Amino acid sequence: MRYFPEEVVEHIFGFLTSHRDRNAVSLVCKAWYRVERLSRRSVFVGNCYAVRPERVAARFPRLTSLRVKGKPHFADFNLVPPDWGGNAAPWIEEAARSCPALLELRLKRMVVTDESLELLARSFPNFQSLVLISCEGFSTNGLAAIATHCRYLRELDLQENEVEDRGPQWLSCFPDSCTSLISLNFACLKGEVNPATLERLVARCPNLQTIRLNRSVTVESLAKIVERAPQLRDLGTGSFAVDLRSEACHKLMNALRKCKSIRSLSGFWDARSQCRTVIYPICANLTGLNLSYGPLIQCSELTFLIRHCWKLRRLWILDSIGDRGLAVVAESCKDLQELRVFPVDIYGAGSPFVTEEGLVAVSSGCPKLHSLLYFCHQMTNAALITIAKNCPNFTRFRLCILDPKKPDPITGQPLDEGFGAIVQSCKNLRRLSMSGLLTDQVFLYIGMYAERLEMLSIAFAGDSDKGMVYVLNGCKNLRKLEIRDCPFGDGALLQDVKKYETMRSLWMSSCDVTLGGCKSLAQKMPGLNVEVMHEDEGSGKTQENTSDRDKVEKMYVYRTLAGPRDDAPDFVWTL
Repeated sequence: MRYFPEEVVEHIFGFLTSHRDRNAVSLVCKAWYRVERLSRRSVFVGNCYAVRPERVAARFPRLTSLRVKGKPHFADFNLVPPDWGGNAAPWIEEAARSCPALLELRLKRMVVTDESLELLARSFPNFQSLVLISCEGFSTNGLAAIATHCRYLRELDLQENEVEDRGPQWLSCFPDSCTSLISLNFACLKGEVNPATLERLVARCPNLQTIRLNRSVTVESLAKIVERAPQLRDLGTGSFAVDLRSEACHKLMNALRKCKSIRSLSGFWDARSQCRTVIYPICANLTGLNLSYGPLIQCSELTFLIRHCWKLRRLWILDSIGDRGLAVVAESCKDLQELRVFPVDIYGAGSPFVTEEGLVAVSSGCPKLHSLLYFCHQMTNAALITIAKNCPNFTRFRLCILDPKKPDPITGQPLDEGFGAIVQSCKNLRRLSMSGLLTDQVFLYIGMYAERLEMLSIAFAGDSDKGMVYVLNGCKNLRKLEIRDCPFGDGALLQDVKKYETMRSLWMSSCDVTLGGCKSLAQKMPGLNVEVMHEDEGSGKTQENTSDRDKVEKMYVYRTLAGPRDDAPDFVWTL
Protein backbone atom coordinates (compact mmCIF):
# COMPACT_ATOMS: atom_id res chain seq x y z
CA MET A 1 0.00 0.00 0.00
CA ARG A 2 2.96 2.34 0.43
CA TYR A 3 3.28 2.46 -3.38
CA PHE A 4 -0.23 3.84 -3.86
CA PRO A 5 -0.51 7.50 -4.90
CA GLU A 6 -1.14 9.84 -1.99
CA GLU A 7 -4.57 10.67 -3.40
CA VAL A 8 -5.57 7.01 -3.06
CA VAL A 9 -4.18 6.77 0.47
CA GLU A 10 -6.05 9.93 1.45
CA HIS A 11 -9.28 8.46 0.07
CA ILE A 12 -8.72 5.31 2.16
CA PHE A 13 -7.96 7.36 5.25
CA GLY A 14 -11.33 9.02 4.77
CA PHE A 15 -12.97 5.83 6.02
CA LEU A 16 -11.10 6.06 9.35
CA THR A 17 -13.40 7.97 11.67
CA SER A 18 -11.63 7.13 14.96
CA HIS A 19 -8.97 9.56 16.17
CA ARG A 20 -7.09 6.61 17.63
CA ASP A 21 -7.03 4.79 14.28
CA ARG A 22 -5.82 7.86 12.44
CA ASN A 23 -3.08 8.40 15.01
CA ALA A 24 -1.99 4.80 14.48
CA VAL A 25 -1.76 4.99 10.68
CA SER A 26 0.25 8.21 10.88
CA LEU A 27 3.04 6.22 12.57
CA VAL A 28 3.46 3.70 9.73
CA CYS A 29 5.76 5.76 7.52
CA LYS A 30 6.59 9.35 6.56
CA ALA A 31 4.32 9.28 3.52
CA TRP A 32 1.34 8.18 5.58
CA TYR A 33 2.19 10.74 8.25
CA ARG A 34 2.13 13.48 5.63
CA VAL A 35 -1.13 12.30 4.08
CA GLU A 36 -2.82 11.95 7.47
CA ARG A 37 -1.52 15.35 8.57
CA LEU A 38 -2.97 17.14 5.54
CA SER A 39 -6.23 15.18 5.39
CA ARG A 40 -7.19 15.38 9.07
CA ARG A 41 -10.18 17.67 9.47
CA SER A 42 -11.22 16.88 13.05
CA VAL A 43 -8.98 17.07 16.14
CA PHE A 44 -9.79 16.14 19.73
CA VAL A 45 -7.60 17.38 22.61
CA GLY A 46 -8.56 15.65 25.86
CA ASN A 47 -6.55 18.02 28.06
CA CYS A 48 -5.94 21.63 27.07
CA TYR A 49 -2.55 21.55 28.82
CA ALA A 50 -1.34 18.32 27.21
CA VAL A 51 -0.18 20.13 24.08
CA ARG A 52 0.24 23.71 22.99
CA PRO A 53 -2.34 25.15 20.57
CA GLU A 54 0.33 26.23 18.09
CA ARG A 55 1.63 22.67 17.87
CA VAL A 56 -1.83 21.34 17.05
CA ALA A 57 -2.31 24.00 14.39
CA ALA A 58 1.06 23.25 12.81
CA ARG A 59 0.44 19.50 12.88
CA PHE A 60 -3.03 19.76 11.26
CA PRO A 61 -3.13 22.90 9.10
CA ARG A 62 -6.43 22.03 7.42
CA LEU A 63 -8.54 21.18 10.42
CA THR A 64 -12.16 22.33 10.34
CA SER A 65 -13.38 20.87 13.66
CA LEU A 66 -11.68 21.29 17.05
CA ARG A 67 -12.73 19.76 20.38
CA VAL A 68 -10.88 20.71 23.59
CA LYS A 69 -11.45 19.74 27.23
CA GLY A 70 -10.17 21.86 30.10
CA LYS A 71 -10.69 21.27 33.81
CA PRO A 72 -10.59 17.75 35.32
CA HIS A 73 -13.86 15.82 35.53
CA PHE A 74 -14.12 16.36 39.30
CA ALA A 75 -14.79 20.03 38.54
CA ASP A 76 -18.38 18.89 38.01
CA PHE A 77 -18.48 18.12 41.75
CA ASN A 78 -16.83 21.39 42.84
CA LEU A 79 -13.59 19.61 43.78
CA VAL A 80 -11.36 21.67 41.48
CA PRO A 81 -10.45 25.02 43.07
CA PRO A 82 -11.91 28.17 41.51
CA ASP A 83 -9.60 29.94 39.08
CA TRP A 84 -7.61 26.75 38.51
CA GLY A 85 -7.28 27.46 34.80
CA GLY A 86 -8.57 25.92 31.60
CA ASN A 87 -8.57 29.12 29.59
CA ALA A 88 -9.91 28.86 26.06
CA ALA A 89 -8.30 32.11 24.85
CA PRO A 90 -4.97 30.56 23.68
CA TRP A 91 -6.84 27.99 21.60
CA ILE A 92 -9.17 30.49 19.97
CA GLU A 93 -6.35 32.94 19.31
CA GLU A 94 -4.19 30.28 17.66
CA ALA A 95 -7.11 29.03 15.58
CA ALA A 96 -7.73 32.59 14.41
CA ARG A 97 -4.07 32.85 13.32
CA SER A 98 -3.54 29.45 11.78
CA CYS A 99 -6.83 27.67 11.02
CA PRO A 100 -8.84 29.88 8.65
CA ALA A 101 -11.11 27.01 7.60
CA LEU A 102 -12.41 26.27 11.13
CA LEU A 103 -16.13 25.48 11.05
CA GLU A 104 -16.76 23.84 14.41
CA LEU A 105 -15.52 24.41 17.99
CA ARG A 106 -16.51 22.31 21.00
CA LEU A 107 -15.20 23.28 24.45
CA LYS A 108 -15.83 21.50 27.76
CA ARG A 109 -15.09 22.74 31.29
CA MET A 110 -13.18 25.77 30.04
CA VAL A 111 -13.08 29.48 30.83
CA VAL A 112 -14.42 31.34 27.82
CA THR A 113 -14.54 35.14 27.75
CA ASP A 114 -16.69 37.48 25.72
CA GLU A 115 -13.52 38.74 24.03
CA SER A 116 -12.70 35.21 22.90
CA LEU A 117 -16.19 34.72 21.50
CA GLU A 118 -15.92 38.06 19.69
CA LEU A 119 -12.60 36.98 18.16
CA LEU A 120 -14.08 33.64 17.16
CA ALA A 121 -17.08 35.27 15.54
CA ARG A 122 -14.99 37.76 13.52
CA SER A 123 -12.22 35.37 12.46
CA PHE A 124 -14.18 32.65 10.67
CA PRO A 125 -16.69 33.93 8.13
CA ASN A 126 -18.02 30.43 7.41
CA PHE A 127 -18.20 29.27 11.03
CA GLN A 128 -21.06 26.83 11.62
CA SER A 129 -21.06 25.18 15.04
CA LEU A 130 -20.28 26.28 18.62
CA VAL A 131 -20.81 23.83 21.49
CA LEU A 132 -19.96 24.91 25.04
CA ILE A 133 -20.37 22.37 27.85
CA SER A 134 -19.89 23.27 31.53
CA CYS A 135 -18.00 26.43 30.61
CA GLU A 136 -17.88 29.77 32.42
CA GLY A 137 -16.58 33.32 32.11
CA PHE A 138 -18.79 34.68 29.34
CA SER A 139 -22.05 36.56 29.10
CA THR A 140 -24.89 37.06 26.67
CA ASN A 141 -22.74 39.79 25.07
CA GLY A 142 -20.44 37.05 23.79
CA LEU A 143 -23.44 35.16 22.44
CA ALA A 144 -24.58 38.36 20.74
CA ALA A 145 -21.24 38.54 18.92
CA ILE A 146 -21.67 34.97 17.68
CA ALA A 147 -25.21 35.70 16.53
CA THR A 148 -24.16 38.90 14.76
CA HIS A 149 -21.14 37.71 12.80
CA CYS A 150 -21.62 33.96 12.24
CA ARG A 151 -24.03 34.27 9.33
CA TYR A 152 -23.93 30.58 8.43
CA LEU A 153 -24.35 29.27 11.96
CA ARG A 154 -25.99 25.85 12.07
CA GLU A 155 -25.53 24.94 15.73
CA LEU A 156 -25.37 26.90 18.99
CA ASP A 157 -25.42 24.42 21.85
CA LEU A 158 -25.01 25.68 25.43
CA GLN A 159 -25.05 22.87 28.00
CA GLU A 160 -24.79 23.45 31.75
CA ASN A 161 -22.79 26.67 31.43
CA GLU A 162 -22.52 29.59 33.85
CA VAL A 163 -23.58 32.52 31.68
CA GLU A 164 -23.89 36.09 32.93
CA ASP A 165 -27.15 37.60 31.76
CA ARG A 166 -26.89 41.10 30.32
CA GLY A 167 -30.33 41.32 28.81
CA PRO A 168 -32.50 39.42 26.34
CA GLN A 169 -31.29 41.30 23.26
CA TRP A 170 -28.71 38.71 22.17
CA LEU A 171 -31.32 36.74 20.19
CA SER A 172 -32.18 39.83 18.17
CA CYS A 173 -28.58 39.93 16.91
CA PHE A 174 -29.27 37.06 14.53
CA PRO A 175 -29.71 38.88 11.21
CA ASP A 176 -32.88 38.48 9.17
CA SER A 177 -30.78 36.60 6.63
CA CYS A 178 -29.99 33.86 9.18
CA THR A 179 -31.96 30.82 8.01
CA SER A 180 -29.32 28.13 8.57
CA LEU A 181 -29.92 27.08 12.20
CA ILE A 182 -30.38 23.37 12.73
CA SER A 183 -29.78 23.22 16.50
CA LEU A 184 -30.32 25.92 19.15
CA ASN A 185 -29.93 25.08 22.84
CA PHE A 186 -29.94 27.84 25.46
CA ALA A 187 -31.66 25.90 28.24
CA CYS A 188 -28.94 26.80 30.76
CA LEU A 189 -29.49 30.56 30.47
CA LYS A 190 -31.26 32.05 33.47
CA GLY A 191 -32.32 35.38 32.02
CA GLU A 192 -35.34 36.43 30.01
CA VAL A 193 -35.50 36.11 26.24
CA ASN A 194 -37.61 38.17 23.89
CA PRO A 195 -40.42 35.82 22.83
CA ALA A 196 -41.28 37.67 19.62
CA THR A 197 -37.64 37.65 18.50
CA LEU A 198 -37.32 33.96 19.28
CA GLU A 199 -40.49 33.12 17.38
CA ARG A 200 -39.34 35.03 14.29
CA LEU A 201 -35.95 33.31 14.38
CA VAL A 202 -37.58 29.88 14.53
CA ALA A 203 -39.99 30.74 11.74
CA ARG A 204 -37.23 31.65 9.27
CA CYS A 205 -35.11 28.51 9.92
CA PRO A 206 -36.92 25.74 8.01
CA ASN A 207 -34.27 23.12 8.82
CA LEU A 208 -34.36 23.59 12.60
CA GLN A 209 -34.28 20.12 14.21
CA THR A 210 -33.35 20.85 17.83
CA ILE A 211 -34.47 23.67 20.09
CA ARG A 212 -34.06 23.59 23.86
CA LEU A 213 -35.56 26.57 25.64
CA ASN A 214 -34.78 28.05 29.04
CA ARG A 215 -37.12 28.43 31.96
CA SER A 216 -38.26 31.92 30.97
CA VAL A 217 -40.08 30.68 27.86
CA THR A 218 -43.79 30.40 28.59
CA VAL A 219 -46.36 27.98 27.25
CA GLU A 220 -47.80 30.79 25.10
CA SER A 221 -44.46 31.29 23.36
CA LEU A 222 -43.79 27.55 23.20
CA ALA A 223 -47.07 27.00 21.36
CA LYS A 224 -46.12 29.54 18.69
CA ILE A 225 -42.64 28.05 18.32
CA VAL A 226 -43.91 24.51 17.89
CA GLU A 227 -46.55 25.72 15.43
CA ARG A 228 -43.85 27.38 13.32
CA ALA A 229 -41.51 24.37 13.43
CA PRO A 230 -43.47 21.14 12.92
CA GLN A 231 -40.25 19.50 11.67
CA LEU A 232 -38.64 19.50 15.14
CA ARG A 233 -37.05 16.28 16.37
CA ASP A 234 -35.67 17.44 19.76
CA LEU A 235 -37.68 19.83 21.94
CA GLY A 236 -36.77 21.39 25.28
CA THR A 237 -40.04 22.78 26.57
CA GLY A 238 -39.03 25.70 28.76
CA SER A 239 -41.12 26.34 31.87
CA PHE A 240 -44.15 24.25 30.82
CA ALA A 241 -46.41 25.59 33.57
CA VAL A 242 -49.60 24.66 31.75
CA ASP A 243 -53.22 25.49 32.49
CA LEU A 244 -55.48 23.08 30.64
CA ARG A 245 -58.20 25.72 30.44
CA SER A 246 -56.05 28.31 28.70
CA GLU A 247 -56.11 29.06 25.00
CA ALA A 248 -52.30 28.73 24.84
CA CYS A 249 -52.53 25.17 26.15
CA HIS A 250 -55.03 24.20 23.48
CA LYS A 251 -52.85 25.75 20.80
CA LEU A 252 -49.83 23.85 22.08
CA MET A 253 -51.73 20.55 22.08
CA ASN A 254 -52.89 21.12 18.51
CA ALA A 255 -49.38 22.09 17.40
CA LEU A 256 -47.82 19.01 19.02
CA ARG A 257 -50.31 16.75 17.23
CA LYS A 258 -48.83 18.00 13.96
CA CYS A 259 -45.24 17.34 15.07
CA LYS A 260 -44.81 13.83 13.78
CA SER A 261 -40.99 13.96 13.97
CA ILE A 262 -40.36 14.78 17.64
CA ARG A 263 -38.22 12.01 19.17
CA SER A 264 -36.73 13.69 22.26
CA LEU A 265 -38.27 15.83 25.01
CA SER A 266 -36.69 17.73 27.90
CA GLY A 267 -37.32 20.79 30.07
CA PHE A 268 -40.49 20.71 32.25
CA TRP A 269 -39.08 23.02 34.98
CA ASP A 270 -42.46 24.12 36.35
CA ALA A 271 -44.57 21.28 34.96
CA ARG A 272 -47.19 19.71 37.22
CA SER A 273 -49.86 17.06 36.86
CA GLN A 274 -51.40 18.54 33.69
CA CYS A 275 -48.35 17.93 31.53
CA ARG A 276 -49.30 14.39 30.52
CA THR A 277 -52.45 15.58 28.77
CA VAL A 278 -50.48 18.00 26.63
CA ILE A 279 -47.66 15.74 25.47
CA TYR A 280 -49.63 12.50 25.29
CA PRO A 281 -50.06 12.74 21.47
CA ILE A 282 -46.29 12.47 20.89
CA CYS A 283 -45.36 9.98 23.62
CA ALA A 284 -45.54 6.92 21.38
CA ASN A 285 -42.78 8.25 19.09
CA LEU A 286 -40.33 9.36 21.77
CA THR A 287 -36.93 7.68 22.01
CA GLY A 288 -35.48 10.19 24.51
CA LEU A 289 -37.12 11.71 27.60
CA ASN A 290 -35.39 13.94 30.14
CA LEU A 291 -37.52 14.71 33.20
CA SER A 292 -34.59 15.47 35.51
CA TYR A 293 -35.48 19.19 35.62
CA GLY A 294 -39.11 18.60 36.61
CA PRO A 295 -39.19 18.10 40.39
CA LEU A 296 -42.84 19.18 40.62
CA ILE A 297 -44.13 16.35 38.45
CA GLN A 298 -45.87 13.76 40.64
CA CYS A 299 -44.87 10.11 40.62
CA SER A 300 -48.24 9.05 39.16
CA GLU A 301 -47.74 11.51 36.34
CA LEU A 302 -44.28 10.15 35.60
CA THR A 303 -45.45 6.57 35.43
CA PHE A 304 -48.36 7.50 33.15
CA LEU A 305 -45.97 9.16 30.71
CA ILE A 306 -43.51 6.29 30.74
CA ARG A 307 -46.24 3.72 30.10
CA HIS A 308 -46.99 5.49 26.83
CA CYS A 309 -43.34 6.02 25.81
CA TRP A 310 -42.69 2.41 24.88
CA LYS A 311 -39.99 3.27 22.29
CA LEU A 312 -37.72 4.98 24.81
CA ARG A 313 -34.01 4.32 24.49
CA ARG A 314 -32.79 7.12 26.78
CA LEU A 315 -34.49 8.14 30.04
CA TRP A 316 -33.25 10.72 32.56
CA ILE A 317 -35.40 10.95 35.66
CA LEU A 318 -35.46 11.92 39.34
CA ASP A 319 -35.38 9.41 42.16
CA SER A 320 -38.84 10.61 43.25
CA ILE A 321 -40.18 8.05 40.78
CA GLY A 322 -39.45 5.37 43.40
CA ASP A 323 -38.95 1.66 42.91
CA ARG A 324 -42.54 1.22 41.73
CA GLY A 325 -42.00 3.76 39.02
CA LEU A 326 -38.85 1.98 37.88
CA ALA A 327 -40.87 -1.24 37.70
CA VAL A 328 -43.12 0.57 35.21
CA VAL A 329 -40.01 1.53 33.24
CA ALA A 330 -39.03 -2.15 33.14
CA GLU A 331 -42.50 -3.18 31.92
CA SER A 332 -42.87 -0.45 29.30
CA CYS A 333 -39.42 0.36 27.86
CA LYS A 334 -37.98 -2.88 26.54
CA ASP A 335 -35.56 -1.06 24.22
CA LEU A 336 -34.10 1.21 26.91
CA GLN A 337 -30.35 1.67 26.47
CA GLU A 338 -29.48 4.57 28.80
CA LEU A 339 -30.92 5.32 32.24
CA ARG A 340 -29.99 8.16 34.58
CA VAL A 341 -31.66 8.55 37.96
CA PHE A 342 -30.78 11.77 39.80
CA PRO A 343 -31.49 12.70 43.44
CA VAL A 344 -34.05 15.36 44.36
CA ASP A 345 -34.53 17.11 47.71
CA ILE A 346 -37.72 19.03 47.10
CA TYR A 347 -40.00 16.38 48.61
CA GLY A 348 -38.15 16.24 51.92
CA ALA A 349 -37.37 13.23 54.11
CA GLY A 350 -40.68 11.52 53.43
CA SER A 351 -40.23 11.39 49.68
CA PRO A 352 -40.20 8.14 47.69
CA PHE A 353 -36.74 7.00 46.73
CA VAL A 354 -35.03 4.28 44.77
CA THR A 355 -33.11 1.28 46.06
CA GLU A 356 -31.63 -1.87 44.62
CA GLU A 357 -35.13 -3.21 43.91
CA GLY A 358 -35.83 -0.60 41.26
CA LEU A 359 -32.55 -1.21 39.47
CA VAL A 360 -32.99 -4.99 39.52
CA ALA A 361 -36.43 -4.53 37.97
CA VAL A 362 -35.04 -2.34 35.20
CA SER A 363 -32.22 -4.76 34.48
CA SER A 364 -34.72 -7.61 34.19
CA GLY A 365 -37.02 -5.78 31.82
CA CYS A 366 -34.46 -3.82 29.79
CA PRO A 367 -31.76 -6.25 28.61
CA LYS A 368 -30.38 -3.73 26.09
CA LEU A 369 -29.34 -1.31 28.85
CA HIS A 370 -25.68 -0.35 28.41
CA SER A 371 -25.31 3.05 30.14
CA LEU A 372 -26.31 3.74 33.74
CA LEU A 373 -26.06 6.63 36.21
CA TYR A 374 -27.93 5.72 39.38
CA PHE A 375 -28.19 7.61 42.67
CA CYS A 376 -29.78 5.49 45.37
CA HIS A 377 -30.03 5.01 49.13
CA GLN A 378 -28.75 1.45 49.30
CA MET A 379 -27.47 -1.48 47.24
CA THR A 380 -26.84 -5.17 47.86
CA ASN A 381 -24.35 -7.67 46.48
CA ALA A 382 -27.17 -9.95 45.37
CA ALA A 383 -28.74 -7.12 43.39
CA LEU A 384 -25.48 -6.24 41.65
CA ILE A 385 -24.88 -9.88 40.76
CA THR A 386 -28.38 -10.10 39.27
CA ILE A 387 -27.90 -6.86 37.35
CA ALA A 388 -24.60 -8.15 35.93
CA LYS A 389 -26.33 -11.30 34.67
CA ASN A 390 -29.28 -9.43 33.20
CA CYS A 391 -27.31 -6.67 31.44
CA PRO A 392 -23.86 -7.90 30.38
CA ASN A 393 -23.58 -5.17 27.72
CA PHE A 394 -22.83 -2.28 30.07
CA THR A 395 -20.19 0.12 28.74
CA ARG A 396 -20.87 2.74 31.44
CA PHE A 397 -21.84 1.82 34.97
CA ARG A 398 -21.97 4.65 37.49
CA LEU A 399 -23.63 3.94 40.81
CA CYS A 400 -23.67 6.44 43.67
CA ILE A 401 -24.97 5.43 47.08
CA LEU A 402 -25.87 8.63 48.90
CA ASP A 403 -24.24 7.26 52.06
CA PRO A 404 -20.86 6.53 50.42
CA LYS A 405 -19.62 3.95 52.96
CA LYS A 406 -22.85 2.02 53.38
CA PRO A 407 -22.47 -1.78 53.31
CA ASP A 408 -24.89 -4.37 51.99
CA PRO A 409 -27.93 -3.63 54.21
CA ILE A 410 -28.91 -7.33 54.35
CA THR A 411 -25.58 -9.02 55.07
CA GLY A 412 -23.58 -6.08 56.42
CA GLN A 413 -20.75 -7.08 54.06
CA PRO A 414 -18.78 -4.81 51.70
CA LEU A 415 -20.07 -4.56 48.12
CA ASP A 416 -16.91 -6.10 46.68
CA GLU A 417 -18.57 -9.23 45.29
CA GLY A 418 -21.36 -7.27 43.62
CA PHE A 419 -19.07 -4.88 41.78
CA GLY A 420 -16.75 -7.79 41.08
CA ALA A 421 -19.65 -9.45 39.23
CA ILE A 422 -20.19 -6.27 37.21
CA VAL A 423 -16.61 -6.08 35.96
CA GLN A 424 -16.44 -9.83 35.35
CA SER A 425 -19.69 -10.05 33.34
CA CYS A 426 -19.55 -6.74 31.46
CA LYS A 427 -16.66 -7.40 29.09
CA ASN A 428 -17.04 -4.08 27.24
CA LEU A 429 -17.11 -1.88 30.33
CA ARG A 430 -15.35 1.42 29.55
CA ARG A 431 -16.37 3.66 32.44
CA LEU A 432 -16.99 2.74 36.08
CA SER A 433 -17.92 4.81 39.12
CA MET A 434 -18.53 3.11 42.46
CA SER A 435 -19.54 3.90 46.01
CA GLY A 436 -20.56 2.02 49.13
CA LEU A 437 -18.38 0.06 51.56
CA LEU A 438 -15.55 -1.30 49.40
CA THR A 439 -12.25 -2.96 50.32
CA ASP A 440 -9.06 -3.75 48.40
CA GLN A 441 -10.76 -6.91 47.13
CA VAL A 442 -12.95 -5.01 44.66
CA PHE A 443 -9.86 -3.40 43.13
CA LEU A 444 -8.32 -6.84 42.70
CA TYR A 445 -11.42 -7.83 40.72
CA ILE A 446 -11.19 -4.65 38.63
CA GLY A 447 -7.56 -5.28 37.82
CA MET A 448 -8.27 -8.89 36.89
CA TYR A 449 -11.41 -8.50 34.78
CA ALA A 450 -11.90 -4.90 33.57
CA GLU A 451 -9.64 -5.31 30.57
CA ARG A 452 -11.25 -2.53 28.50
CA LEU A 453 -11.84 -0.06 31.31
CA GLU A 454 -10.80 3.47 30.31
CA MET A 455 -12.09 5.60 33.20
CA LEU A 456 -12.44 4.71 36.89
CA SER A 457 -13.85 7.08 39.50
CA ILE A 458 -13.75 6.01 43.16
CA ALA A 459 -14.35 7.60 46.55
CA PHE A 460 -14.26 6.47 50.19
CA ALA A 461 -13.01 3.02 49.20
CA GLY A 462 -10.12 0.63 49.82
CA ASP A 463 -7.97 -0.40 52.77
CA SER A 464 -4.39 0.15 51.68
CA ASP A 465 -2.06 0.93 48.79
CA LYS A 466 -2.75 -2.51 47.37
CA GLY A 467 -6.13 -1.40 46.03
CA MET A 468 -4.67 1.26 43.76
CA VAL A 469 -1.78 -0.99 42.74
CA TYR A 470 -4.21 -3.72 41.63
CA VAL A 471 -5.92 -1.27 39.29
CA LEU A 472 -2.74 0.23 37.83
CA ASN A 473 -1.20 -3.21 37.25
CA GLY A 474 -4.29 -4.79 35.76
CA CYS A 475 -6.23 -2.25 33.69
CA LYS A 476 -4.16 -2.05 30.53
CA ASN A 477 -6.46 0.41 28.74
CA LEU A 478 -6.96 2.79 31.67
CA ARG A 479 -6.84 6.42 30.56
CA LYS A 480 -8.32 8.38 33.49
CA LEU A 481 -8.22 7.50 37.17
CA GLU A 482 -10.05 9.70 39.69
CA ILE A 483 -9.66 9.06 43.41
CA ARG A 484 -10.93 10.96 46.43
CA ASP A 485 -10.97 10.18 50.15
CA CYS A 486 -9.18 6.85 49.82
CA PRO A 487 -6.24 5.53 51.94
CA PHE A 488 -3.80 5.40 49.02
CA GLY A 489 -0.39 6.96 49.57
CA ASP A 490 3.10 7.34 48.12
CA GLY A 491 3.63 3.58 47.90
CA ALA A 492 0.75 3.20 45.46
CA LEU A 493 1.57 6.41 43.59
CA LEU A 494 5.18 5.39 42.93
CA GLN A 495 4.69 1.65 42.43
CA ASP A 496 4.70 1.80 38.62
CA VAL A 497 5.29 5.36 37.46
CA LYS A 498 5.62 4.37 33.79
CA LYS A 499 1.93 3.48 33.81
CA TYR A 500 1.11 7.21 33.79
CA GLU A 501 2.74 7.57 30.37
CA THR A 502 -0.10 5.51 28.88
CA MET A 503 -2.82 7.42 30.76
CA ARG A 504 -4.32 10.81 30.13
CA SER A 505 -4.57 11.85 33.78
CA LEU A 506 -4.63 10.91 37.47
CA TRP A 507 -6.54 12.88 40.10
CA MET A 508 -6.14 12.29 43.83
CA SER A 509 -7.70 14.38 46.60
CA SER A 510 -7.95 13.83 50.36
CA CYS A 511 -5.76 10.73 50.13
CA ASP A 512 -2.46 9.85 51.89
CA VAL A 513 -0.10 11.18 49.21
CA THR A 514 2.63 13.50 50.48
CA LEU A 515 4.41 16.42 48.86
CA GLY A 516 7.60 14.36 48.86
CA GLY A 517 5.87 11.58 46.94
CA CYS A 518 4.65 14.06 44.33
CA LYS A 519 8.14 15.50 43.97
CA SER A 520 9.58 12.02 43.50
CA LEU A 521 7.05 11.29 40.75
CA ALA A 522 7.90 14.55 38.99
CA GLN A 523 11.63 13.75 39.11
CA LYS A 524 11.18 10.23 37.74
CA MET A 525 8.75 11.24 34.99
CA PRO A 526 9.71 14.59 33.43
CA GLY A 527 7.15 14.04 30.66
CA LEU A 528 4.35 14.48 33.19
CA ASN A 529 2.98 17.60 34.78
CA VAL A 530 2.53 16.97 38.50
CA GLU A 531 0.35 19.68 40.03
CA VAL A 532 -0.32 20.07 43.74
CA MET A 533 -3.17 22.32 44.88
CA HIS A 534 -4.01 23.92 48.17
CA GLU A 535 -6.88 26.31 48.82
CA ASP A 536 -5.81 28.25 51.92
CA GLU A 537 -4.40 31.10 49.84
CA GLY A 538 -4.08 33.50 52.75
CA SER A 539 -1.83 31.22 54.78
CA GLY A 540 1.39 32.11 52.97
CA LYS A 541 2.07 28.44 52.28
CA THR A 542 4.74 27.83 49.65
CA GLN A 543 6.70 24.83 48.42
CA GLU A 544 9.75 26.08 50.32
CA ASN A 545 8.06 26.26 53.74
CA THR A 546 6.06 23.03 53.33
CA SER A 547 7.52 19.76 54.56
CA ASP A 548 7.82 16.84 52.16
CA ARG A 549 6.02 14.76 54.77
CA ASP A 550 2.90 16.91 54.60
CA LYS A 551 -0.08 15.40 52.83
CA VAL A 552 -1.28 17.21 49.74
CA GLU A 553 -4.89 18.28 49.49
CA LYS A 554 -5.26 17.68 45.78
CA MET A 555 -2.96 16.35 43.11
CA TYR A 556 -3.42 16.28 39.35
CA VAL A 557 -1.02 14.37 37.11
CA TYR A 558 -1.25 14.41 33.33
CA ARG A 559 0.85 13.55 30.34
CA THR A 560 2.02 16.58 28.37
CA LEU A 561 4.12 17.66 25.42
CA ALA A 562 3.95 21.29 26.48
CA GLY A 563 5.83 21.24 29.79
CA PRO A 564 4.68 23.20 32.86
CA ARG A 565 1.85 25.58 32.07
CA ASP A 566 2.42 29.30 32.30
CA ASP A 567 -0.97 30.30 33.68
CA ALA A 568 -0.95 28.38 36.98
CA PRO A 569 -2.32 30.43 39.91
CA ASP A 570 -0.38 30.73 43.17
CA PHE A 571 -2.24 27.87 44.84
CA VAL A 572 -1.20 25.44 42.09
CA TRP A 573 2.39 24.19 42.38
CA THR A 574 3.81 22.50 39.31
CA LEU A 575 6.61 20.27 40.56
